[in-house]
Amino acid sequence: MSRSDTTADQDRHATRTLRVIVADDDPLSRRAVRDALQAAGITVIAEAGDGRTTVELTLHYVPDLLLMEAELPGLGGLDAIRQIHERTRDVRVIVHARTDDPAVALRCLRAGAAGYLPKSCGLEPLPRALRAADDGEAIVPRHVAAHLVDCLRRQREDGAGLRPVRSPLTDREWEVLDLLCGGLSTDEVADQLVLTTETVRSHIKHVLRKLGVSSRRQAVVVARQMREAAMY
Repeated sequence: MSRSDTTADQDRHATRTLRVIVADDDPLSRRAVRDALQAAGITVIAEAGDGRTTVELTLHYVPDLLLMEAELPGLGGLDAIRQIHERTRDVRVIVHARTDDPAVALRCLRAGAAGYLPKSCGLEPLPRALRAADDGEAIVPRHVAAHLVDCLRRQREDGAGLRPVRSPLTDREWEVLDLLCGGLSTDEVADQLVLTTETVRSHIKHVLRKLGVSSRRQAVVVARQMREAAMY
């Protein structure tokens, strides 16, 4: 391809109108985002206020990008990201979240999001970020990127501590299971998490039921298998 052809392709890409769906349970926030994007020449083709509608509209319209809140009523934001990512790879999902918690960002990215932008960044960077995402760039703030690097450095080769996105367990149940995998007793888990022994036993009972096993040893084996599957 000649230099002139490359330049022409870049010009066409720069002037291409992006088709975007905006999903947020706050109507005022949706309106502000829509106005900011449309003022920058980006077309908002649909809006959604809950997770299920977000999935339905995205699969129906297949926009270039979906800009969505991390927490949505009904079908949660993470579940919405997973369903969209599993059913179409033609839509890049950018999470526009109320929180700038790196842990939340990590869960969204592992669920299939192509980027994460906290709302504290303001509206001005949104059009540029969406165009960069459409160009294949990963949209992640510096502090989130630093957290991701730190997680990779601390992750053991056997995946210990890794919590698969596709899991029936809650974050607290994974905390309990992580400690069981480390060989801690019920009392030691209670001390570590500052919980009562009865509360820990209740969590363990839920873990065994959700994993379909009858013993802690079996739960540890299943946890290892889930982590190995998540690593590849």
